[in-house]
Amino acid sequence: MIKSAKTALALALASFAMHASAGVFDDDEARRAILDLRAKVEALTKDVTTRLDNKADKSVSLDLINQHEQTMQEIARLRGQLEVLENEITIATKRQKDFYADLDARLRKLEPREVEVDGKTASVDQSEQNAYDAAMQQFKEGDYEGAATSLQNFVRRYPGSIYAANAQYWLGNAYYAQRDCKNAITAQQQVVKTYPDSPKTPDAMLNIASCQTELKAVNNARKTLQELVKTYPNTTAARTAKERLGAK
Repeated sequence: MIKSAKTALALALASFAMHASAGVFDDDEARRAILDLRAKVEALTKDVTTRLDNKADKSVSLDLINQHEQTMQEIARLRGQLEVLENEITIATKRQKDFYADLDARLRKLEPREVEVDGKTASVDQSEQNAYDAAMQQFKEGDYEGAATSLQNFVRRYPGSIYAANAQYWLGNAYYAQRDCKNAITAQQQVVKTYPDSPKTPDAMLNIASCQTELKAVNNARKTLQELVKTYPNTTAARTAKERLGAK
């Protein structure tokens, strides 16, 4: 009986260990396996103790004593393995929770977020935000050539972005910073044409006039300033345009 009980217990433990090492337990299954193993250990211990206590003449043979000691050693070994398995399951459960917490945090970073630009609110993807921020950082650092390339790529990739008007405007400024007035004018004209309601449009027209003046296209510059005053009369750019017209 004792040997058969030991054999059954060993098989149960081996099966449990195989599953645990394969990492396929969920929390409920792991708990059930541990409880089952504990029950078998306790039953085996109780059975051996009962057999010894119920010995009719209270005389125990050497063979039975040896069997008892071996069984108790096996129980101690199984209990040690049980503790190891419980610890491994605890660690695995914590790792799983940490993994899902980290995954959730990463996914949240990728989710679109609401931003406000020039009084308007829109949803912006993280990749879109990163692209715009990187381009503007290049501009701030004085890498105007790199900024021009990045801003141009941004407008092409995100034409409907809430940052599109600003990106187009700063593209013109990036060209102007390189003394490339022709491309600066083209970029700023795109702001005026595509984003007439943008707060950047009056400034874009002022920049166009500045570039036209540098290119000696004085008449074109005057027309641009006049159009600016007419279309956006209550802006700071319009006041500057009036001052320039008065000086011409």
